[in-house]
Amino acid sequence: MRFAILIGLLFAALPARAGETWLLQVDRWGTLSAMTLSIEDDDGRLSGTLDGDVLQGRRSGKNIAFSVKDRYGKRYEYGGSIDGKGMHGSADFPGTNDAGARVRHTFGARRLPVRVSNAPQSHTYVPADYSNVFSATRAPVLTIWPGDSVHTTTVDSGGVDEHGITRALYGNPQTGPFFVMGAEAGDTLVIHLRRLRLNRDWADSLDAVVARAQTTSFAAQAMALGKPVRWKLDRERGLASPLQPGPGLAGFAVPTRPMLGGLAVAPPDGPAVSTGDTGRFGGNMDFNEVVEGNTVYLPVQQPGALLYLGDAHALQGDGEISQFALETSMDVDFTIGLIKGKAVAMPRVESPTHIMTLGQAGSLDEAVKMATAGLVQWLQQDFGLSLQEASIVLGSAIEYRVANLAGRSVGVAAKLDKRLIRRSPLP
Repeated sequence: MRFAILIGLLFAALPARAGETWLLQVDRWGTLSAMTLSIEDDDGRLSGTLDGDVLQGRRSGKNIAFSVKDRYGKRYEYGGSIDGKGMHGSADFPGTNDAGARVRHTFGARRLPVRVSNAPQSHTYVPADYSNVFSATRAPVLTIWPGDSVHTTTVDSGGVDEHGITRALYGNPQTGPFFVMGAEAGDTLVIHLRRLRLNRDWADSLDAVVARAQTTSFAAQAMALGKPVRWKLDRERGLASPLQPGPGLAGFAVPTRPMLGGLAVAPPDGPAVSTGDTGRFGGNMDFNEVVEGNTVYLPVQQPGALLYLGDAHALQGDGEISQFALETSMDVDFTIGLIKGKAVAMPRVESPTHIMTLGQAGSLDEAVKMATAGLVQWLQQDFGLSLQEASIVLGSAIEYRVANLAGRSVGVAAKLDKRLIRRSPLP
């Protein structure tokens, strides 16, 4: 079953040809590690790279063998065959805890598609199912290239679609993942949010205040809170109002501002991460600046990046302090970009007016530290400022926003007005 995911989307596999790219996965004691395999075939003599490390090998008919030496001088040997289900075989690895030991692992690979045209393509993806984890082993739903655009949809955090039909398990089910050709660990994925539009006329939330925002005295009063609230969405006027308001909220309406609570790439090797959690890879960020017209930058952790999106909100106040925002479904249009060889420390968001870094941690103190460090890195990387210059800018102009108080971790965003700084010219 473990390789069912791996080979479920395989293209018809023929013997390796010149200039091919494969996604290779090694099963290391039940944990899959993915790598990008590039092969040049010169009449049976193989050359190329495996995750950037140089390889050499031979191919004879359906049989293939190659060896790789990493930057530390460690040697890895692969041997197997190519058939109608792709490439599969076993690999001989150095021991992880004993320098003199060798360990054998099975591997499988699928050939990655070749781009038909260099012109950016537009894709429409209608979800057939959804994911309740951010995983590096879930089969991609669509392969795209930098410059391509995608139109798709999400369900709400309870798994309900635009027609009111439950399509997935509650808990922020995500659309995806989308496999981005050329993306590798150490790169930065760029997601331009072109269009986020509500596709139904209602949303759900709670009449609650999360514990992190309660004083001791308020907590005693808040015991009665936590009941569902249904909202009416006036899509034509862009307004949301409680469907059954109390007397004090007669006529109350707020402008909608559609956003994605969930946006993530696959995390590093290891167990999948719940769609309720966050990390350096993004996740359930619930940051209300992930809106139409803004751009999100995420650090790539896996080949293909594997982009997930979901948990749409019609509107959310800072911190999502009601536990649920105005949860709804949404139409999403995005364009993908890729910055090669540049790693960002944490999620970044750019609006027409501001740059923002999102720190996510177990406490507000730690989240503030991470957000601040991320903004310093951005000023150094893209604006050419020294540490001293960056500290002067932040000390005079930084803004902080509480992004999320409702999750297992909290989020704090550090913001800076772009009018105060100029990007460094490209080399």
